Amino acid sequence: MQASDLEAGWREFLEVEFKQPYMQSLKKFLADAKKSRVNIFPEDKNIFNAFNLTPFNKVKVVILGQDPYHGEGQAHGLSFSVPVSVKLPPSLVNIFRELESDLGIIRPAHGCLSSWAAQGVLLLNSILTVEESRPGSHENRGWETFTDRVVHMLNEHREGLVFMLWGSYAQKKALSVDSRRHLVLKAPHPSPLSAYRGFLGCRHFSQANNYLKKHGLEPIDWQLPE
Repeated sequence: MQASDLEAGWREFLEVEFKQPYMQSLKKFLADAKKSRVNIFPEDKNIFNAFNLTPFNKVKVVILGQDPYHGEGQAHGLSFSVPVSVKLPPSLVNIFRELESDLGIIRPAHGCLSSWAAQGVLLLNSILTVEESRPGSHENRGWETFTDRVVHMLNEHREGLVFMLWGSYAQKKALSVDSRRHLVLKAPHPSPLSAYRGFLGCRHFSQANNYLKKHGLEPIDWQLPE
């Protein structure tokens, strides 16, 4: 886990973070866990997937998650996304329900959101690793500091981004985002526990596209390829 794992644009802004004590401590924590033969998700090659699929200067939309899925084969470095062959998690089912209601996009057969990432949707989890079957197990180990810097850099060095903040955790993390320079959309989390409190019906996808078009940018094609 090093700065060279990142896409060049991100590396320019984040390389310094890899030299900080908190990151050194995080690297040791992960190395010790692997020595103990603990299963960590996602695989090493996918930890920075969100950054490498969505270069810094290509970001248009930011969707913040909390930590990766903790089941075998689910996490691949993109918030809310799962590989093509994996059963859809409940929150993603509700995201697709809202897409259908908002834009008429029929629920796809899979939950791999990499096509969104390729178009400029940064699918960023606050915590980038997790222990198998232990949600939140890598909380307060340093990842939050790293991804706080990511949000800060986007806020400061980019203009006209759309931040989709679902749930209080994401909203708190992006509290410093300047809503005069970016579009900040807030709704409850899409999990079955809270989706009916306002996520379903929030129309964030159409609002994001309208904002992008207004700023002369290509809207996101939210329809996933089969």
